[in-house]
Amino acid sequence: MIQNLEPTAVWKNFSLLNEVPRASKKERQVIDFIKSFGTTLNLAVYEDEVGNVIIKKPATIGMENKPTVCLQSHLDMVHQKNNDTIFDFATQGIDMYIDADWVKAKGTTLGADNGMGVAAIMTILASTDIVHPAIEALFTIDEETGMTGALALKGGLLDAKYMLNLDTEEDNELTIGCAGGIDVTGVGTYVSSKPNENTKAYKIYLKGLSGGHSGIEIHKGLANANKLMNRFLWNAAKQIGFQIASITGGSLRNAIPRESVVVVFVIETEAEKFEKFIAEYEIIFKTEYQFTDPKLNFTTEKTECNSGVLDATTQQHLLNCIYTLPNGIYRMDSNIAGLVQTSNNLAKVTLGEGTYSIQCLTRGSVNSEKIDLANVIESCFNLIKAETKFGGSYPGWAPQPNNEIVKLMVAKYKALFADEPLVNACHAGLECGILGTNYPTMQMISFGPTIHGAHSPDEKVSIRSVQKFWKYLLEVLKDIN
Repeated sequence: MIQNLEPTAVWKNFSLLNEVPRASKKERQVIDFIKSFGTTLNLAVYEDEVGNVIIKKPATIGMENKPTVCLQSHLDMVHQKNNDTIFDFATQGIDMYIDADWVKAKGTTLGADNGMGVAAIMTILASTDIVHPAIEALFTIDEETGMTGALALKGGLLDAKYMLNLDTEEDNELTIGCAGGIDVTGVGTYVSSKPNENTKAYKIYLKGLSGGHSGIEIHKGLANANKLMNRFLWNAAKQIGFQIASITGGSLRNAIPRESVVVVFVIETEAEKFEKFIAEYEIIFKTEYQFTDPKLNFTTEKTECNSGVLDATTQQHLLNCIYTLPNGIYRMDSNIAGLVQTSNNLAKVTLGEGTYSIQCLTRGSVNSEKIDLANVIESCFNLIKAETKFGGSYPGWAPQPNNEIVKLMVAKYKALFADEPLVNACHAGLECGILGTNYPTMQMISFGPTIHGAHSPDEKVSIRSVQKFWKYLLEVLKDIN
């Protein structure tokens, strides 16, 4: 049924793509898939040293003198699933279905980010009747976990005057700037010891949070599983004797964490008090997040555990550190209304067997402030003598609203849809800023169909929006100059 949707060629290619595993840093299968696609069409195909793929297609008749256009999307997708969904991303294709105007996946991410862009490019490459100038299709790898593909792309491989990045998630938006980012991780060790006598092991579950994109949706006030779980533990430690054995919270640096699971040993005489405290905090959390995270669930159960535990001092230091770490909006942009300028996502907390790791993704459109926030986080880690590791730094993309491509696309949008597009910058990390370092004269713009819930199992793409996006893209290619 998905392949019967209009435009059928785009949905067919999206379905074919969704049969291919394509986790970030594990893109070999999808690289080979897209190379084979281009080779079968007898087009020029090139793979660079890191796995980026470039496919070139000549202009259609009458368009030979038009400037070359680079169509760009990333091959990797975020692999996330609900805790109770049985699914193996390494071997299974995405299980899609139609719900009114939306295409969704059953319990997993859909891969519309950035699969719809890839599918659109594939369709143009395979077409025999679409009017277009010379095309350079650039498929990058590892956009979701470091943008290493874009960072490694060398200059001199592309000749295009314009780049159309097909990775924006609202169909009325034209994005001309974005935030940069940096990973900030605190790691450390501790001496694991046996739990106290006369204790019971409990497993605490925080589940059902909405999650989502840690850039585009950071302003929505969504619950962060790591912050809420730590809030509970910090407050419980003031009233109840317990020892932490393990923490597993969040999974990906660029996704707002949806779940956290903690194993603790509770003094037997305080077990009933502990269970009541859990119930109290479930009410608190559900009340506070009833509109943003209506499926929030906070429970506990007795369990068996042979793991060692934290000593009291280390436990309190870690809880204090995580409680102090900034999360969410750090500063709003003073020039563009509603745009987040700097933020942090407390993305992943893991602890057990003598080691711990606290991973953050810090974003900022002003590099100096991004680094300042990273330093704030490092200071928190310093207080507990954790080692701070910085990585995955990438630059932002400075808006250039007067470029020819921006003017063309604004005019074309007005003509097609009798409305004004929203020309803006976003707080997500797009590859344009990185790619522009080696292609400084290339004019770039980003747009795409409407996608909600990216980076979460709630991801969905609007069918009508894909039709609108496709019509818009074809008209832009036809009138490019």
